[in-house]
Formats: sequence, C-alpha cells, structure tokens
Amino acid sequence: MRAMTLDTLPTPCFVLDLARLRQNLGTARRVREAAGCKILLATKAFALPAVFPLMREYLDGTTASGEQEAQLGAEAFGKEVHVYSPAYAPGEIERLSQIAQHIYFNSAAQMAQYGAIAKAADAQIGLRVNPGYSNATLGGALYDPCAPMSRFGEVPAKLDEVDWSLVDIFHVHTLCESRADGSVGLIEHVAEHFAPYLQQVRAVNFGGGHFLNKPDFDVDALIAAIKAFRERFDIEVILEPGSGLVVDTGELHASVIDLHWNDGDIALLDASASTHMPDVLEVPYRPDVNGAGDAGEFAHTYRLAGRTCMTGDIIGDYSFASPLKPGDRIVFRDQMHYSFVKTNTFNGNPLANLALRHEDGRVEMISDFGYEAFRERLGR
Repeated sequence: MRAMTLDTLPTPCFVLDLARLRQNLGTARRVREAAGCKILLATKAFALPAVFPLMREYLDGTTASGEQEAQLGAEAFGKEVHVYSPAYAPGEIERLSQIAQHIYFNSAAQMAQYGAIAKAADAQIGLRVNPGYSNATLGGALYDPCAPMSRFGEVPAKLDEVDWSLVDIFHVHTLCESRADGSVGLIEHVAEHFAPYLQQVRAVNFGGGHFLNKPDFDVDALIAAIKAFRERFDIEVILEPGSGLVVDTGELHASVIDLHWNDGDIALLDASASTHMPDVLEVPYRPDVNGAGDAGEFAHTYRLAGRTCMTGDIIGDYSFASPLKPGDRIVFRDQMHYSFVKTNTFNGNPLANLALRHEDGRVEMISDFGYEAFRERLGR
C-alpha cells in the first residue's frame, strides 16, 4: 500500500471515497434501526475487504452467490454469512455448512436433496420463491429475476408440495436498482399473495435491488412498509442490497493513451468496457464522465474506447470543452457496484487497480495488479 494524490494515481484505477461510503452506510443504519430489520452486504455487487471493518459497524453480515464469496464473507467480514445458489454441486453444502449459518435453496427438490446436511450443521434453511413480481428498472429481462422461464426460485404452483417444517426463511429477490415503489410493492405483494407460507417461517428475506441511496429513494416509505409487514406477521425481515450500499461512492480513473480518426474523433483509453466495465456492454448503459457532456453538447466530441481487439469495446460518445490529448484523465462516475468484481484480463489487459480516498483526503493504493494476476488466471 502506498499513499499518493489523485493526480499522480496510476491508471486505470477504481477509487472508493470513504466519506461517501460512510454516508451511504448511515442510510442502512437508519433503516435497520427504524424498521427493526437486518441488512446484509451482497458481495456479488461489491467485495472490498479493505473496507469490511468499516461496513461491519453498520451491517449484519454478508450474503453470497457462491462458495468462494461465502468463504470471503466468513473470513474477511465476519458476522452472519448467508449464501444462495440456483444449484449446488455435490460436496458444496458440506463445505458451506462449515462457514455459512444461513443456506438458501432454489427449489424444493434441491432442499430435499441437501437440506438435511445443512440442518445437521445447525444452519437456517431458506427457500427462494419466484413471486411473479417484476420491478427491475435496469437491463430489462437480462436483470429481471421474474422474467419468463427464469431459473430463479420455486414457482407458486409448487409451494403446496414443500415441506415447510424444514424452511426457516422465505426468500424472494425480484428488484434491480429499484426505487421505494418497487421495494414497497414487493413487500405488499408478498404479504398479499403468500400469507399462508409466511405464517410457517421465522424470517423473510426480500433480497437486493433496493437502491437505498439514490436521491429519489423514499427511505421513510420503505421503513413504514417493513414495520407494517413485521407487525402483521411477527417475523424477522432481511434486506440484502449490494448496489444500494455503494451507489455514487467512487469512480474509475482512466487516461487517454492515443487519439484516432475514422469519420470522427476517437480517444483510446487505458480503461476498457470489455475488461473494466463489462456492464457498459451487458446492460448496456453509458456511464457519466466528469466534465463531459453528450455528443455535440460541447465543442469537441470523441468516442471513448478501449484498446482490446474486441470491435465493440466502446464506452460511448462524449463531448468536451477542450480537445483531448494523450495523458488527459477521464473519470467515470459511479463505478463501485458490479464493476471491479467483474473485471477480467482479456488480451492481457491489466486489471484496474484499487484505491481508497480517505476521509482526510489521502489517496491510498490497496492493490498492485500486474503480470502475475494475469498469469495466475491461466493456470500453472
């Protein structure tokens, strides 16, 4: 680890602002305390062990989408560890039972196959249900867990076949970057349509996708909905946001390394959509850039692109007040969630490094990815 300023920071690099993170975590604490619920960090969206000690002060634990994430939560975060997978392979539940206190199954069949193993280890058992409620505000069907033929969760038509004496937690996850209307709507939908099953469990996990820290999220409405739900059913409520805890807390810093022209100006960056911001292509979306506008808004328009061999490695078209030149910094906003956890080394492109901007303004590098990170991914 070494200290530096943003101006001297080697690029590409993700920079997390700890002051903004603490502010976001304050929202989570407010919901926890006012509504009397639990809030977990979904490590599929954000997993930075360097800040787990800070996050541990505000949250109840972590929720994982696979065995290695669960192990990371147990070793680096502590507190409660929850884990869900659409399907467990042979041997996984035996290992997970040693590190996770809450294990969620995707179907009655998976629960029948592996539930006894988890129960024997004193784990609480969750069953994911597909409630037929869609409110994913990003990416359409790609990010909608209740899209047609979704592989996520037991369908309502089969719930009467479930042995509910084995189930501790009724689990649903249907949201993606949803505002309070989606969160409240899901809570009310589950209360209206699944009351007989809720009366047989100890807790309900309403999953992630609650975009708690967006300015237009009505936190009071969420608190009221949780309190009303708890008063009606007298069971524990769990939320597991990922993006909602870290939205607008950091950036990806990149540099212009060359300029090209082909029917328009192109700026080639050391950051890539393909390797550093895959959601730009998968969702797709166009991230905001400090000091830039839409194409044509300012005097100089450029297509910002990566340097991989993938033709579609294009971040978007932006305009700037002054011409770009090699060495100029490009700062992509809101790059903490579903960003560095999805990076790759395609073409031997180096991983973007990770840095913290401390509350006193210090910038600290916490990684030094190089050839060894690339080589280790390719086996011995």
